[in-house]
Amino acid sequence: MKSAALTPEAIETLILVSQEGSFAAAARKLGKVPSALTYSMRQLEEELDVLLFDRSSKHAQLTPAGKELLAEGQRLLLEIDSIANRVKRVATGWEPEFTIAFDGIISQKVILELVEQFLSSNPPTRLRIRHEILSGTWETLARGEADIALGVTEPQSIPSGIQMEMMGDLEFVFAVSPSHPLAKEKVPIGNDVLIKYRAIAIADSARQFEPRTVGLLPGQDVLTVPTSAMKIQALLAGLGGGYIPRAMVQSDLDSGKLVEINIKGGRQIPIGYAWRGGRNNQKANPVGGLALQWWLACLAKSSTQKALLEGH
Repeated sequence: MKSAALTPEAIETLILVSQEGSFAAAARKLGKVPSALTYSMRQLEEELDVLLFDRSSKHAQLTPAGKELLAEGQRLLLEIDSIANRVKRVATGWEPEFTIAFDGIISQKVILELVEQFLSSNPPTRLRIRHEILSGTWETLARGEADIALGVTEPQSIPSGIQMEMMGDLEFVFAVSPSHPLAKEKVPIGNDVLIKYRAIAIADSARQFEPRTVGLLPGQDVLTVPTSAMKIQALLAGLGGGYIPRAMVQSDLDSGKLVEINIKGGRQIPIGYAWRGGRNNQKANPVGGLALQWWLACLAKSSTQKALLEGH
């Protein structure tokens, strides 16, 4: 039940009476008569059906219930101030919430570094980060569940209301453990050889878009895992082979924990980022809220793009 007497003003009065030690002292500080403060507190006690002050004491001492209301009231006033400040800043152009969807090929470490930079200016925007795979990244953006998507490949047609920029080509290597039969092959391998062995694939997170498979051959045995990290663990365990961004496994290749297989044709995939609305030339034509503008300006830097693709 909503209490008409439990207002920010009533909480402030309770705090002041407790600090000053009496209704008279608190009234003098507020420039009011003591009876006005007493009436306000009695109204609050009646609505809450509790005693807030110990009437047997000469001083305005709080009961346990009064102390609890004091503590919660102080916290509530801070939240009210925080909400007011956030609303004022949102009114200046900041989005209340901003969601970033990223594909598993993007460096999570670098994303968090960018988040730290964004939050360092204390914006009122709340960030939400979503991990998606393949078509799931596009779907999240197209359905309005994300404002920007990192690590997308160019589709046959870009969904309406979406803009896209490329970040660069990402090199994929076909890796297996040293114990895998393919590790002994020295010559370039074709699909006729690959199809004989189990592939490790990552499940597309799309729920409505058509799921995609990358690097799989028709009829090939496949072990499907949910994340890039688990795919690497499956490769290390010798459960199969598969394509993986070189930057994600370079240390394992260098240490001999994984072996790079020479595949005919190799694999370079163009990777980009996309966002809802706006124009391609965001510098000449600022679009969206201030959070979107910040991320677009950051992502336009070649150093940022390189780090997101290679900074694993």
